[in-house]
Amino acid sequence: MNEVRTLLTGRGLLESPRWNGDRLYFSDWTAGEVVALDARGGTEVIARVKSLPLCTALLPDGRLLIVSSPDGLLLRREPDRSLVVHAELGMPGWNDIVVDGRGNAYVNRAGFDPMAGEEVRPGFVFLVTADGSVRQVADDITFPNGMAVTPDNSTLIVADSYRHSLVAFDIGADGGLSGRRVWAGLGEGAPDGICTDAQGAVWYADVPNRRCVRVAEGGEVSRVVELDRGGFACALGGQDGTTLFVVTAEWRGMSELVAPGSGQVLSIEVEVPGAGWP
Repeated sequence: MNEVRTLLTGRGLLESPRWNGDRLYFSDWTAGEVVALDARGGTEVIARVKSLPLCTALLPDGRLLIVSSPDGLLLRREPDRSLVVHAELGMPGWNDIVVDGRGNAYVNRAGFDPMAGEEVRPGFVFLVTADGSVRQVADDITFPNGMAVTPDNSTLIVADSYRHSLVAFDIGADGGLSGRRVWAGLGEGAPDGICTDAQGAVWYADVPNRRCVRVAEGGEVSRVVELDRGGFACALGGQDGTTLFVVTAEWRGMSELVAPGSGQVLSIEVEVPGAGWP
């Protein structure tokens, strides 16, 4: 089995790893920063947004979208490094985002505030089209987390952490969703951030079970990477797309989130390259 390498340590709650060009982007929720990490271990803060959660996605032209959750805004980073409003989402409480190959953004939100101890209520997925219009396209996802789109733009996969499953939808020509189904039941797995590969499998990071898992449609597990702390999200990238990047931290619960300085970026070489989005 391939060795897990530590690329970066000493960070806070890390999320949203995204490979772009020759660098890995990720967000540090604790610091309120979006950071780029290069192959030599050098880092550059490319945006500062005080948001919890703080999730990102890349448009087809390489510009970065950033979810400003408490403000209910979807921001866009322009080539001059400025942040402009891409769309107004409305109410606060937004979580993860993925952009498909056509520039449509899918943003999800929980139906309750877990940090405030509210009663669990199912969450939603919203579509933001290229012209900035926003509409709800899915509901009844107990706790919507990571999302991915298949390479042919035909399927959206959503991690439902509380129902221990990956849920799939068919994507219509207008970006709408239909054909809801359970893509894979995960037993005790609690999927957080996810990514897809060229064989149609999904990698999901798992915080409580401290691992990153590769699973096929239907639920068959083909690879498990054990971690020494919670796995929050993963992404495939690198020179040939076969480097699995995993962001991890020591989870301490909703009141404290993670142990200070426990956030890490890890990498492991895998056999199948990434495909699709993110």
